[in-house]
Amino acid sequence: MAQTLIAARVDVRTKKSVEAACAVRGLKMQRFIEEALLDKLDELEDIEEIKQLRSEATTPLTKVLKKLKLDGKI
Repeated sequence: MAQTLIAARVDVRTKKSVEAACAVRGLKMQRFIEEALLDKLDELEDIEEIKQLRSEATTPLTKVLKKLKLDGKI
């Protein structure tokens, strides 16, 4: 996979914390940061899916249970 460079300014304490976390776990900082970015992207995507799900029509549980009993599934 092709790679590119991303530059960002971060607080000195943040960088030291990342370096320490990587050192303790035997990770390369580049991989640590790339995984963190991918995790954040997944999180943002999940948030959008949740927003969409919340806008969908719902059925009250009592109606679902009633229907299941009528179908002989409960």
